[in-house]
Amino acid sequence: MADDLLGSPVLRRASDETSEIVISSRVRLARNVKGALFPGSACPEARAKLWKRIARVLEHEQHMRPAMCLEMSAMAPVDKDVLKERQLISRELAEKNAGSGVVISEDERIAVMVNEEDHIRLQAIGPGLSLADLWKVVDAVDTELEREIPYAFHPALGYLTACPSNLGTGLRASVMMRLSGLRMMNEIDPVIRGLERMGLAVRGVQGEGSEAVGDLFQVSNQGTLGQTESAVIAHLSALVTELVRHERHARLRLFEQRRIYLLDQVGRAYGLLLHAHVLTSREAADMLSALRLGMEFNLVDNLTEERINPIMLLIQPGHLQRMMRRMADSGERDIARARLVRERLKDIRLAGTVRRPRVARRREQARETI
Repeated sequence: MADDLLGSPVLRRASDETSEIVISSRVRLARNVKGALFPGSACPEARAKLWKRIARVLEHEQHMRPAMCLEMSAMAPVDKDVLKERQLISRELAEKNAGSGVVISEDERIAVMVNEEDHIRLQAIGPGLSLADLWKVVDAVDTELEREIPYAFHPALGYLTACPSNLGTGLRASVMMRLSGLRMMNEIDPVIRGLERMGLAVRGVQGEGSEAVGDLFQVSNQGTLGQTESAVIAHLSALVTELVRHERHARLRLFEQRRIYLLDQVGRAYGLLLHAHVLTSREAADMLSALRLGMEFNLVDNLTEERINPIMLLIQPGHLQRMMRRMADSGERDIARARLVRERLKDIRLAGTVRRPRVARRREQARETI
């Protein structure tokens, strides 16, 4: 696992104009080995044998080299937490033991979970709205893997999976978005209901069953049967692009209609983050999200995405304990988290004026030059 936080795909800055809203994209495939029992039904010996077989193939796969092979039974709990926080493994895999593991490319762009719910969960993750590019990466790795390992496939149903909802392509595409404007304008609930009516799932950072923290929402497809992979990717990309437009409009209305509320939220976040001595994970994430929104309105001096993004990762329990080099209870973590945030943000200052969101300003400047 890379020690350099900025090497993590979830922290790299996207080059497109959606980067202030779309944090990262992920494309995942579910696959199972022909003739083998699903992991939940297989005996420990069968799972261990299959793990070694798949890991050996992945180690030599050209897109993975050099690869890191990590078996769950050999990992400390804090290291599992770090992998979860970097979105490299699921909560379900972290609870597994011998015979389950993950193979990760050196740049952490590709991760393959083995013997989670399915035999293989192959994913690629990247910054910004990059679903089409990530699908090409996943498709290439999947094609090479299938040359060595025969998949369970049915002519009418497609790829067979442990959960019927993944039947067909086995494809799950998702985008992590920061929807602070819609949340602060009290419009997030109807937007989520609208997305769900259009066949999308909206969840928290850690996927199914998790709540949104720090205004971060994971938007993904639900259906995998009867659709081509390219159609799923195109549909989700189009809806995410539309959601970006709604979020930008919400931020502009926040500036125009609720400016005092915006100033208050950013000011409270600034005061708490720079002066608190105890911070929970939820408090820190929510306050950092408000502070980051303040950046878009030029309310905070000496703060950039490159500075604040690593903090969002470091405040999480696994990364925090890794920095502390010991296990710590929640109270100790809350104290260490507050100290970390104070030190990392000690030189930022609140600006004297508020300006329109950066994207709106760029559009106005572009119109002036025409």
